[in-house]
Amino acid sequence: MGEGRTKDGAVRTTAEIEADITRTRAQLAETLDELAMRVHPTTVAAQVRARTLASVEQKLGRAYADASRGLERIKAEFVDEKGAPRKERIVPVALVGVGVVLLVASARKRKR
Repeated sequence: MGEGRTKDGAVRTTAEIEADITRTRAQLAETLDELAMRVHPTTVAAQVRARTLASVEQKLGRAYADASRGLERIKAEFVDEKGAPRKERIVPVALVGVGVVLLVASARKRKR
């Protein structure tokens, strides 16, 4: 009575069957512990935080690269290939900037 057969027809003892059951229970317990750890709110929150942080860092990296390219383009408008300032472009922009500052200052004086 305490015997079973394997797939190849060999006879297994009760002790072998019980050992298999014990081993299977241990593996199942380990799997359940792992699943519990994966779905634990702390683990899920940490994973979400890590993904969010990675996404933000990636977007910030792209924004930084885009801003750097934009600044290089603007710089190229006001500096020649040798690095010397292009006065013919700087002076008009400076005059416009001064004009805007004077307009803002004038508008503030009128409000008082």
